[in-house]
Amino acid sequence: QVQLMESGGGLVQAGESLRLSCAASRITFSIITAGWYRQAPGKQRELVATISAGRSTNYADAVKGRFTISRDNAKNTIYLQMNSLKPEDTAVYYCRANNWREYWGQGTQVTVSS
Repeated sequence: QVQLMESGGGLVQAGESLRLSCAASRITFSIITAGWYRQAPGKQRELVATISAGRSTNYADAVKGRFTISRDNAKNTIYLQMNSLKPEDTAVYYCRANNWREYWGQGTQVTVSS
């Protein structure tokens, strides 16, 4: 029943920006921890950023200072603002929510060319 709907991925050049969105159904972001993960071909899925119910945030070292995770309670949506994108940011980005179990979005492709 829980659904996480991601959008905003695409093809960009190095140095440009993208904003990913994850809208949730049947789960409330404001009372759980949620976040963004990414997976490049041949690599393990890795943490990008998380946001808690109290809006505490954590970021992977590789994206600190460039990416920002945020939440809009009225829209029940979390966002990932990605600035100064680099080719090494190329991956499928996944939205994740966790209460007593894990929920994952379908993933959205981000490709950064040099």
